[in-house]
Amino acid sequence: MYSPLNSHQGSSSSPAMEQLNEVVDQELDIEENPDEMTEDELEIIEEHDNEGGGVGEQKGDGGNEEPAMPFEKKQRKKKSTVWDDMKIVKLDNGIEKVQCNHCKELFAKSTTGATSQHKRHLNACLQKKMAMGEQNRIKQQVLSFTEGPSDGITSITNFSYDHAKVRELASHKVLAHEYAFSMMDHVVFNKFMKAVSPFYKKITRQTVKEDCISTYQLEKRKLKSVLKSASRVSITTDLWKSGQKIQYMVVTGHFVDSDWALQKRVLNFCNVPPPHTGVIIADALSKCFIDWGIENKISSITVDNASYNDACVRRLREDFSLRKRLSIAGKIFHVRCCAHILNLLVQDGLNQLGDVIDTVREGIKYLNNSEGRLNQFAKIAKQLQLPSRKLILDCPTRWNSTYLMLASALDFKDVFPRYEDIDPGFHYVPSDYEWLQVEEVCRFLGIFHEITDMISGSDYPTSNIFLVELYRIKELLNEKALDISDQIRAMALSMSVKFDKYWGETNVLLSLGAIVDPRYKMVLIYHAFPIIYGEEEAAVKIDEIKQLLYELYNEYVDTHFSSLAEEPPRQSVKRKHKEVSSSSAQSQRNVKKLGLPILTGKEKFQMHVSEIDKAPPEKSDLDIYLEESRYACDASANLDVLGWWKGERWRFPILSRMASDLLSIPVTTVASESTFSAGGRVIDDRRASMSVETVQMLLCGSDWIRNLHGIKTKSRVSVLRFLVVICG
Repeated sequence: MYSPLNSHQGSSSSPAMEQLNEVVDQELDIEENPDEMTEDELEIIEEHDNEGGGVGEQKGDGGNEEPAMPFEKKQRKKKSTVWDDMKIVKLDNGIEKVQCNHCKELFAKSTTGATSQHKRHLNACLQKKMAMGEQNRIKQQVLSFTEGPSDGITSITNFSYDHAKVRELASHKVLAHEYAFSMMDHVVFNKFMKAVSPFYKKITRQTVKEDCISTYQLEKRKLKSVLKSASRVSITTDLWKSGQKIQYMVVTGHFVDSDWALQKRVLNFCNVPPPHTGVIIADALSKCFIDWGIENKISSITVDNASYNDACVRRLREDFSLRKRLSIAGKIFHVRCCAHILNLLVQDGLNQLGDVIDTVREGIKYLNNSEGRLNQFAKIAKQLQLPSRKLILDCPTRWNSTYLMLASALDFKDVFPRYEDIDPGFHYVPSDYEWLQVEEVCRFLGIFHEITDMISGSDYPTSNIFLVELYRIKELLNEKALDISDQIRAMALSMSVKFDKYWGETNVLLSLGAIVDPRYKMVLIYHAFPIIYGEEEAAVKIDEIKQLLYELYNEYVDTHFSSLAEEPPRQSVKRKHKEVSSSSAQSQRNVKKLGLPILTGKEKFQMHVSEIDKAPPEKSDLDIYLEESRYACDASANLDVLGWWKGERWRFPILSRMASDLLSIPVTTVASESTFSAGGRVIDDRRASMSVETVQMLLCGSDWIRNLHGIKTKSRVSVLRFLVVICG
C-alpha cells in the first residue's frame, strides 16, 4: 500500500524536490505527446511557469517580461523584495512607471535600478499593512461578541487584533468628527485605549495624518468610479473667506446613483487667489470638472446672486455650448439659489418696518449685556407664568433669525413694560400698535420661514417642491397689498417688486421639476401660472413650458437610441448565428450562386419587424405619463419621488432617467454653506497654519467618510466601530 512516509524512505531528496521532479517529468512527457495533455496537466504547467520555472524565461515584473532575443543583452534579474509588492507599468504616453500593487500609487522608474524610495513607501503603505494583517493573524484567538440592533448578543466570533484596521478607522474617526491630529497623542486617550485592549499600539499624530491622506486618496478613487456611472451631475458652488484670510471655493456634486438614491458629495474645497472675477472662477471650476472626469456630465450650476457668479456661469455656458453638452439650449443650466432670493425678498419687506425691529433688537442687546438684567427679566416672566423661553438676538443679514427674534420677543411683550418700571435705563418698549405690527409681520413671515426650511434640505429632491409654495407666496403678497395697515401694504409692495424681478419670467426648472412629480404633473402648472403671471400671460407661459418639456424629452430619446446603436452585438447573438444548420445555409448559397433572386419567409418577416422597430410609437412615455391620473396621497405625506420613478423605470425607461436628472438639481446652495460651517470648525485658532491642501483633505474626506458610515448628524458611529476593532 502506498504511504507518504514510505515513499521517501531511502531517498536523499526532499519531498519538495521530488514534487519538482514530477513536474519536470510531466513537462517532458507533454513535449513528447502534446496531443495527450489533460486540463490538470495544463494547470500544472501554468502554475510552474508563473513561479518562474519556465526554461529560458526572465523572471521579473510578475512574469510579464518578454524573453530576451538571442543577440540582445539579457536583463538583470530583479532580486529586490520590493518587486513582490510592486510592478512596472507603461502609461498611455509610453513612459514606464513603478506602481504599488496595494494602493496603486505611481513612482518614477529609476534608470540605475535603485529601489530605496519604493522600500520607504512599502514600509508606510497602509493598504499593504492591512493586507498583511489579514494574512498574519494571531493563532490564539480571542472571543468577540457581535451585538445586534437591540443591543443583544447575536453571535460569538474569533477576534484577532489588526493594527492596520485600527489605523484605518482612526483616520475615519479624525475625518468624520473633525478631530485634531494631536488627539492621538493625548496621554489619557492612549491609556484609555490600552485599557480597552492590551494589543493596542500608540498611533502618533504624524501617522494619523498620513493615514488620513491615504484614506482621502482611496475614497477619491472610489468616488471617481461612482461618478462614472452617473448620467448627469448638478453642481453647487460658493466662495468663503476663512480665519486664515484665505478665500476658498467649495464645489459640491449632486447626482442619482444606480440605486436611485440622491447623493451629495463635496468634490473640491480649494483656494482661489484674488481677483475673484467670473473668468477665474470659471477656470477653477473647469479644472475641477476635468479632474473628476465629469466635464461632459454637468447639467446645472446653482449659485447665489453675486455678480461674479453671473459672469462665471455665462462663461461656462459658452464653453459647454461649443461642445453641445447643454440640455434645451442651457435653459436649466443657471439656477439661482431660491433661499438667497427669499432672503433678499424678505429683507426688502423688513426694511419698511425698521423702527419697530430696531426697538426690539436694541432692547434685547441691552438685556444681554448684563446677567443681572437677564435674571430680573426672567423673574418677571416667571411671575407672569410665561413659558420658559429665552430671548433671541438676530443676525441682521439673516431674515429668518430676525423672524425668530420677533417671535420670541412677542411671547414676552407683557414683560417689557414691567421691566421698564424697575430699570430706568431701559427705553426699548414698543407701543401696543407696534406690537400689533410685530404680530402681523410674524404671521406673514411664518410661511416664508417654513418654505425656507423645506427647500434647505440636501438629502432629498427640492426642484419638485418649490413651485407649489411659490404660487402661494405670490397669492399672499397680492392679499397683503390690500391690507388696511400702511406698513403691511408697503412691505408687500416692496416684496412684490423683488418677486417679479427674479421669478417674473418663466421658471423652467421649477416647472419641469413639478411636472415630473406624480402628485402634481401639469395640474399644478394650470393652477399656479395664472396666479403667478396673470390670466392673460399664463397661457403663453404654459405653452412655453410644454414645448421645453417635449424638447428635453426628445433629447433623452435621441441619446437613448444613439447609445443602443453604439453598443456592440452580444456574444449570444453571434452564437445563435453560428447555430444555423449547415445544410440550410449551404442550400441558400447554392441558389445564390445560380443568380436566382430569392426572399425567404424568415428574411421577409425580419424586414417587417425592422420597419416596426424603426417606426415611432403612437404615444410616447411622456404622453402616457401626463394622461394618467395624478398619484393621490395626503397633503402632509412625504412621497419618495425618486423611489416612485425607480418602481416605474420599466414602464418609462427614458422618462424615468430624465426625471431623475431633473430631481437631482438643487434649488439652493445650502450644501455649500454647510461645508463652510464645517470649515469654520476645522480651521480654528489652533489650526490656522494648515496648508490649503490639508484643509481640502480634511473637509472633503470628512464628507466622504460621513457618507461611508451613514453619519448625517453628530453621531458616534465611527467611534463605536473604532472601539469594536480594538477590543472585539
